[in-house]
Amino acid sequence: MTQTDLVVVGIDVAKDKVDACIRTHTLRQTCPKTAQGKRKLIAWLRKHQVTKAVMEASGGYERDWAKVLRQADFEVRIVDPKRVRSFALSAGRLAKNDAIDAEMIAWFAETFNAAPSQTYDPAREELQELVKARIGLIDLRTRLQSQSEHTASGSVQKAHARVLKAISAEIEKLEAAIAAKIKATPHLAERAEIIESVPGFAKTTSANLVAGMPELGQVSNKIASALIGVAPYDEDSGKHRGECHTKGGRRWVRNAIYMPCVGAATLNNQVLKAFYQRLIANGKKPKVALIACMRKLIVILNTLIARRQKWDPRRYVLS
Repeated sequence: MTQTDLVVVGIDVAKDKVDACIRTHTLRQTCPKTAQGKRKLIAWLRKHQVTKAVMEASGGYERDWAKVLRQADFEVRIVDPKRVRSFALSAGRLAKNDAIDAEMIAWFAETFNAAPSQTYDPAREELQELVKARIGLIDLRTRLQSQSEHTASGSVQKAHARVLKAISAEIEKLEAAIAAKIKATPHLAERAEIIESVPGFAKTTSANLVAGMPELGQVSNKIASALIGVAPYDEDSGKHRGECHTKGGRRWVRNAIYMPCVGAATLNNQVLKAFYQRLIANGKKPKVALIACMRKLIVILNTLIARRQKWDPRRYVLS
């Protein structure tokens, strides 16, 4: 099948329905989130020989539809809604509703059809749900602890203590489920073992990277750095040469591994520690040096996973 033979459908996912648009055929369809509605959508897509279904990440609503379509042998791609909206604005499409969004998703997918689709991995997706749930509970616990420290009421503090105890118990359950999921899934366990071989990276950090960076070992070092949001981007125009800045990327993964990277660069990882100290000696600000260390670590992990090798400090001379 050639590039011109591809028929793409854009699907806008709502809580109780989807709107689909095959832009090349000027066709639209709305289907409710019911068993009958799902069968109706699949039959409609097959009738019009659709080869790829593209939808935005919609807070989890898209997962059920994506699963159904994959089971029906359709290629499914999940895209960043911010990119689609920016694309629509750049095309002068200011209006926004479900039908228009489906058309914009289809147009976006057609325009950037060369972008690779991420291989569907149900085990990794389940792991990511567990990891994100753990991060959410930890954030909740931190906020509640902060509130408790600033209240003088004994009754409120006791209530907070009970809730905090319950949250901590649930976090422990999620951590056990995360560990069990990785252990029971050979390809995830292998990636986790490689990541944990890096000094400073323990089980929690490896789980975050296994869940949030499935591309490691399959993409270039530049792409790996960009995906996590530590790639420097130029700020030049004409003769002006501005400072490079990092931007974009998967914030939740970056935030989850930031402190372990700090520990690795300042305490635990002698190779990275020497690199960090050299950057500081050369006048780099601590935050800039830490981001550079994070980028180096991601590059190293990308290489290790691609080669299926564990960390060996003798291989790395960081400059």
